[in-house]
Amino acid sequence: MTLNPLNQLAGEQLQRDSRLLSRLLAETSMEDLTRFEADLTQQLSRLLFEIATELEDTEDALKHAEQLVERLKKHLQQLRGLQKVLCK
Repeated sequence: MTLNPLNQLAGEQLQRDSRLLSRLLAETSMEDLTRFEADLTQQLSRLLFEIATELEDTEDALKHAEQLVERLKKHLQQLRGLQKVLCK
């Protein structure tokens, strides 16, 4: 008869240990998820910054290309004007 209360105590202790372990694992998992979320947020911020920088660089390059096209068109008009004058 003494084994039954001992088994019951051991079972209760096992249940308490199991609940404590589950709680600790849940907290650790939550910390890991929080850390993971923070890392993702940081990566997203870095990616958005890189995209914004790339957009600015591309817009600047496009503006320079458009300016070059305008200068080339003017130069072409000047050359055609010279050609007309010289062909007369």
